Amino acid sequence: MNNSAFEQLTQRLPAQPARWLVTGCAGFIGSHLIEALLRLDQQVLGLDNFSTGYRRNLDEVQSLVSPVQWQRFRFFEADIRDGESCRQACEGVDYVLHQAALGSVPRSLADPVSTNASNVDGFLNMLVAARDAKVSRFVYAASSSTYGDHPGLPKMEDHIGHPLSPYAVTKLVNELYADVFGRCYGLQSIGLRYFNVFGPRQDPEGAYAAVIPRWVRAMLLGEDVFINGDGETSRDFCFIANVVQANLLAATVVPPEAVNQVYNVAFNDRTSLNQLYELLQDALCALRTDLPPSQPDYRDFRAGDVRHSQADISKARRLLGYEPTHRIEEGIRIAMPWYIARFSGLGGEDRRVG
Repeated sequence: MNNSAFEQLTQRLPAQPARWLVTGCAGFIGSHLIEALLRLDQQVLGLDNFSTGYRRNLDEVQSLVSPVQWQRFRFFEADIRDGESCRQACEGVDYVLHQAALGSVPRSLADPVSTNASNVDGFLNMLVAARDAKVSRFVYAASSSTYGDHPGLPKMEDHIGHPLSPYAVTKLVNELYADVFGRCYGLQSIGLRYFNVFGPRQDPEGAYAAVIPRWVRAMLLGEDVFINGDGETSRDFCFIANVVQANLLAATVVPPEAVNQVYNVAFNDRTSLNQLYELLQDALCALRTDLPPSQPDYRDFRAGDVRHSQADISKARRLLGYEPTHRIEEGIRIAMPWYIARFSGLGGEDRRVG
């Protein structure tokens, strides 16, 4: 987040520190949200069950904020599939940033029941808990997978197609439930359709744009890098700083017409997988001159994937004040030292902590 975005958020926040709940706080996106909130001197409760999150992410956040700021953080180990835990977590909370989910299209194809349990049942539990606790705003992670087979580019919020995976179905159901809770109970919510988020702390087996850490890890370890299809599949890759900005703007935006809406969160750009491979290899070799250049291996297209994705972000710009600060090239340059430190020397093992 750049200085202007930071100043805008500071002006929107109340005089006294607000109380925030971040679900999925030990995950990639959740841990970055916690870090940003603590830097803004907010009170933060994090909820996670470590099904896809890591304790090391929380440890890293602690190392990056001051001791005083870290004292404002409390951790609650719990599962959103348990309604009582959701109720306890939402007590006394002003803002909810709901990131907890079972991501990944392939995982949902292999196990749709577990995906539904976390992403639909768990989401409904959180909505009920937020409603009953009378939270001021419920911001949740939606997904670009909602656009499904709609061919139009760039993707606009009001035009979606048929979902192409069980994961996409669950994220569409989230939007429908949030809309109904706004109409029936007056719960203020905002959904953020993430487009291929990447950055430090992203698990190579994680939910969003995991292709980037997975490929960097493989390049560092001399393993094969696989591209699904011909490599001309394209995505709108979005650096984590842009996502943090969008979440905090969504939580604090004032005009009523901006609330109970869904927004694209991306950069409004397209990068093919072939281009991405070259960007990653160039950035990696600039820091690790000992690594020889390599070539990717191509294999069949992956079931459930869309061919091209690019976001129209004009709605988020107009109503939220969202202005992405990092293009893919800059995001890769910032993230690469972290990837190198994380993945170098792992051998064949990448152990979960926690």
